[in-house]
Amino acid sequence: MPVDAHIIIFGRYPVPGEAKTRLIPALGPEGAARLHRRMTEHVVAMARSAVRKTGQRNTGITFCFTGAPLKAFQTWLGHDLAYLAQPSGDLGFRMLWAFKMAFLGGAGAAVVIGCDLPDLTADIIEQALERLEKSNIVLGPAADGGYYLIGMKSLHPGVLAGIDWGTGYVYQQTRHRIKALDLDFAELPTLRDVDLPEDLTRLRADPCFAPLFDQKPLISVIIPVLNEARALGPVLKRVQEEEAVETIVVDGGSRDDTRDIAARAGARVVEVTGGRAVQQNAGAALAGGRWLLFLHGDTLLPEGYAGMIREAMTCPGTVAGAFRFRTDDPGPGMRLIQWVTNLRSRFLQLPYGDQGLFMEKRVFDEEGGFAALPIMEDFELVGRLRRRGKIVTLPHAAVTSARRWKQLGMVRTTLINQMMIAGFLRGRPIHRLLRLYRSNETVTHDKCHQTIAKPRK
Repeated sequence: MPVDAHIIIFGRYPVPGEAKTRLIPALGPEGAARLHRRMTEHVVAMARSAVRKTGQRNTGITFCFTGAPLKAFQTWLGHDLAYLAQPSGDLGFRMLWAFKMAFLGGAGAAVVIGCDLPDLTADIIEQALERLEKSNIVLGPAADGGYYLIGMKSLHPGVLAGIDWGTGYVYQQTRHRIKALDLDFAELPTLRDVDLPEDLTRLRADPCFAPLFDQKPLISVIIPVLNEARALGPVLKRVQEEEAVETIVVDGGSRDDTRDIAARAGARVVEVTGGRAVQQNAGAALAGGRWLLFLHGDTLLPEGYAGMIREAMTCPGTVAGAFRFRTDDPGPGMRLIQWVTNLRSRFLQLPYGDQGLFMEKRVFDEEGGFAALPIMEDFELVGRLRRRGKIVTLPHAAVTSARRWKQLGMVRTTLINQMMIAGFLRGRPIHRLLRLYRSNETVTHDKCHQTIAKPRK
């Protein structure tokens, strides 16, 4: 494989009415934009996978974008890609410019790929890079007469000159140009891109794209628990009132009836010890949904929560969300705590785990999931997500048990939580924060004969 190979992806932002316009008669503006978004995410994922498979640390990915500012693409696709705004001009000029930028940057070979390729695999990208070791040019023909990939290991402007872009002759004309320039040429498998309504038939049977046509992609609700027998039943009942939802209960070694309650409710139950972060990561690894909802075992979701999540996550600029915070204590002191918490969650974009954190599984995986921390794992993940893009707080409340405040007292609970946050932000060793929390947990256990699993706000 050439040294310092580079993968260049051409794509636009999924704006309804502007993305995949020829599919609008079949899908509508929003549906066409959703499909374009999903196909782009697929191509980027295949490029990342190909880079991992090559094992070459210098293989990079650049996304050549149009249709939105740079920040919008970084929020949508992540900060690990390089980004370049496409210049004006026809497709040939723009691809030539992208190749030139790659070679000026030191690339030993480069491939340019489009974004409407549901059948693209990491193996095909890897093949393209490998074949550039022996050939000057590599082409991936498309079934409509164009091509989905072109690669070069040095700049050959003549290959892209005099092509009737947008016609069914693009591939044939490009081959003639390659032969006229006496260049070596390798060919990849033919793939079908998605441009016309008749191209959609096969996608409806593809598990990767079929949920787009159902309008209700699966949500995986992941509930880490430890001795939650008292609260879990109503929580699971509310979760399972919605359609297209799977429930994964990850038990940390309960000594009560928690696992039996979850199993009787129809949830998938697994036992994973090691703390809440480990439990949640294990649940996410088992999840089959497009979106993940991390829920505490004593937090009751609002009615219709699934539709709220799907609507909130339609914008690529939204990376995560949570529900408004409320407890089951109606007292004035708790109302003040709720008001402050929701103010922080909404304006600082800092919700916590007991508000029901939700995000796309793709984003969760790209961010590396929860850090392996014994405490503050939700705070740490939210901080990373906030740096990536927008975190929304929905106006509907998820209701959490106020048992911790009742046991320790509102003032003491609030002070402890603020000390934990301040210590974490200042870089205090996590084992010291854990010791602080557990010392108060022990006091509570001695007074109330009950172990508390997690700090609240």
